[in-house]
Amino acid sequence: MRAMHETTAEHIRQVVDHVYRSESRRVFATLIRLLGDFDLAEEALHEAFAAAVAQWSRHGVPSHPRAWLVSAGRFKGIDAMRRRIRFDASLVAHASRLAQTTAALGEIGDVEVEDDRLRLIFTCCHPALSPDAQVAMTLREVCGLTTEEIARAFLTAPPTVAQRIVRAKRKIREARIPYEVPAIAELPVRLDAVLSVMYLVFNEGYSASSGGSVTRHDLSAEAIRLGRLLVALLPEPEAMGLLALMLLHDSRRTARTSRTGELILLDDQDRSLWNREQITEGVALLERALASRRVGPYTIQAAIAAVHAQAPRSAATDWVQIVGLYDLLFQADPSPVVELNRAVAVAMRDGPLAGLARIDAILARGDLGNYHLAHAARAALCRRLGRTADARGAYERALALSQQEPERRFLARRLSELQA
Repeated sequence: MRAMHETTAEHIRQVVDHVYRSESRRVFATLIRLLGDFDLAEEALHEAFAAAVAQWSRHGVPSHPRAWLVSAGRFKGIDAMRRRIRFDASLVAHASRLAQTTAALGEIGDVEVEDDRLRLIFTCCHPALSPDAQVAMTLREVCGLTTEEIARAFLTAPPTVAQRIVRAKRKIREARIPYEVPAIAELPVRLDAVLSVMYLVFNEGYSASSGGSVTRHDLSAEAIRLGRLLVALLPEPEAMGLLALMLLHDSRRTARTSRTGELILLDDQDRSLWNREQITEGVALLERALASRRVGPYTIQAAIAAVHAQAPRSAATDWVQIVGLYDLLFQADPSPVVELNRAVAVAMRDGPLAGLARIDAILARGDLGNYHLAHAARAALCRRLGRTADARGAYERALALSQQEPERRFLARRLSELQA
């Protein structure tokens, strides 16, 4: 009898663990709306799951676990608020409002839950918060990463990440930042902030700015998951364009490093290792975004990535089309980095001398002087032109600026080849 009870208890724990993995962020988003406070909602979330372990063991798993957890969590939150009243009398009115609101609520529907998730994304990416805080809040509250996981991903001390999150929550509370999806008139600006955070998270995962590996798959995968969620909830063209871009880039992840972790450039990658399912999904999303005729920078970048993804081999890449797309991208986003990437594409279309002239012009203006990839690109073109001394100087400058170990080893190999 005891063995059967232990088996049942273990089964319930497994069920609760599964529900936690699949539903906890949905429940959390709804609890924030109901309770009006991030910390109170998180405390209520954990108490609700603890109650589920005890009560589901006795009464069985409810037919709608998410609704049960939301209901349990909101009452746990009210109880916690009432306990705090003993120390802060100003909370009396808030606790009374919560009790009245939750008493009037019926069962939470799926549409309402998904709306809550969208509200949470926009709250965490509110432009009143600093970019670092937006990233930390999104990864913590929307994606459910721990403070330690966020710190490890961005090579930051956990206390620093924790402080960012605390300050962001305080800002949300004190500035009374609304927990809502922006009005149509405000949506473009607010959506830009959300997409910018996702893009930053993906880039750090796809091409780590420093550390011992080229990629951090957990981080890029989290950005793609967030992108899927945003497109499902808000199928705006640029959201689809960004998700397409992330999928197309991530499709090459396995081919970007050797078995020993060494960097492999695009031209040298084994294209049979590229993930064709991701390419197909990315191209389909790109076509949907292009069909809207509201084309932005992420969609144009996705179009460039699609040209690479669909070329059967490096020599078959349509560089004429890529240069044309970079012309459009520069009109939409006139940045030195876009200009650098266009110069590299021009070098592939018209020859290394044409590309080098453009890179030298960028560096002569003082732009990208501390950007290691600009010097690495210049070094590669000088190498192709047989300008060994110039190539050596540019590789040395790139090596001095790079903080990622596989990139540093790659640049050091190029230098040693020149010396040989």
